[in-house]
Amino acid sequence: MSRARVARRIAAGAAYGGGGIGLLGAATVGVVLAEVQLAKRSVGNNGEHAAAPRADGRYGGAFGERPECAEPLRFVMLGDSTAAGQGVHRAGQTPGALLASGLAAVAERPVELRTVAQPGAQSDDLDRQVSLILSDPSSWIPDVCVIMIGANDVTHRMPATRSVRCLSAAVRRLRTVGAEVVVGTCPDLGTVENVYQPLRWMARRVSRQLAAAQTIGVVEQRGRTVSLGDLLGPEFAANPRELFGPDNYHPSAEGYATAAMAVLPTLCAALGLWPEEERPDVSRREGFLPVARAAAQAASEGGTEVAAAMPTGPRGPWALLKRRRRRRIHAPDPSPLPR
Repeated sequence: MSRARVARRIAAGAAYGGGGIGLLGAATVGVVLAEVQLAKRSVGNNGEHAAAPRADGRYGGAFGERPECAEPLRFVMLGDSTAAGQGVHRAGQTPGALLASGLAAVAERPVELRTVAQPGAQSDDLDRQVSLILSDPSSWIPDVCVIMIGANDVTHRMPATRSVRCLSAAVRRLRTVGAEVVVGTCPDLGTVENVYQPLRWMARRVSRQLAAAQTIGVVEQRGRTVSLGDLLGPEFAANPRELFGPDNYHPSAEGYATAAMAVLPTLCAALGLWPEEERPDVSRREGFLPVARAAAQAASEGGTEVAAAMPTGPRGPWALLKRRRRRRIHAPDPSPLPR
């Protein structure tokens, strides 16, 4: 069955309450469990519940000194340890800090960053994270949110339908209050250096299946996605010492910078700040596709953006597939201005 078809079935099950479509077939469970134990011993202590550097604060403070400068953009990071920046030691190396700094430079105005991402989180924790944001007594409603989630859903064998349902619900809640939402879809777990075959092949397959299904769910809620799997896959596989952190599981500072470079153009485009036109560029193989086909293509090619484009047609919703040019992000000052 094609990836687009599998993704469509998972997304449909999520939308209509199905729960029986998992990421792994029953026949492979015994092999996978044995390989997981080997991988855990080889990868080492990934510290999935350890604290990540605290990066909350104001970035681009110099822009706030301009008399004509508007109020700071309000930016939130949600998700798991990747969104929190686990694996690095300085706040300025986290994806939240990198994206806040890049967004401030493009927008030429300050950016207020708040992080509610939780190391070890699965998609069912997003409801709690969104509630933390929306229940803020100061009525701090975000302008834009980035969600990175999915790896723990795969490793803990959460049913894909449930995973997508939880993510879609979070995106819907955020869009309802007026926030733009960008989702970095499930990374390719087959790139972890000490994960062996056949688990490596299975991990890659189910990671991409989940990423494609996530894309359909997010786009149907009028959010945007950026594929991280294939982007990080070849680069991490070729440079594991540089792009993985000391635990051989989470990205290093350079790995997070690679991911942030892929997400920043879509983050800015969601706010109308990116200089590229929203129309497809045929020279970069961009175009309008049924959302399931766009999702499947994006899952195989990192850095690819998928956004809602057209009303539902005979083949379902349509989407715009974009391959935006990346911009190098420089690490911000290690100490952002406090809120």
